[in-house]
Amino acid sequence: MRSLADIESMLDGVAASAPLTATTLLSIGEETLEHWVFAKDAEPTHEKKEGFRLIALHKQGAKGDPSFNACRETCRELVYHYNLITLDPEHPQTIKRLNMMTLVASHLYYFVTGKLQQAQLGEFCCSSRNLRANNNN
Repeated sequence: MRSLADIESMLDGVAASAPLTATTLLSIGEETLEHWVFAKDAEPTHEKKEGFRLIALHKQGAKGDPSFNACRETCRELVYHYNLITLDPEHPQTIKRLNMMTLVASHLYYFVTGKLQQAQLGEFCCSSRNLRANNNN
């Protein structure tokens, strides 16, 4: 599992390089949620829900913390774009879909890292501009 700093570097580096693959972006989502589960002193599941480990990890991470459900649709959107890309990799919109998947993976990353800093994140807003600004100082 990559560190959160490594994940952030990968996501930030996409603009300067070629897009990450759909498989890599899905893995980034899983690894991000693994950090959340570890922070809750639990062992991340290797099970799948609806065919995806990402969805099972989200379910595990939301137990006992209803505000974590704020990123449920983000996880589902990551899976949606993964499916679009892998079912038809030659589609003319593949690069656009990879870019969108990168944005969604980034959103998940920022939500989870913000929630690790501020437990109430998700109860009021997941954009957390103040938390992101504090990370840059």
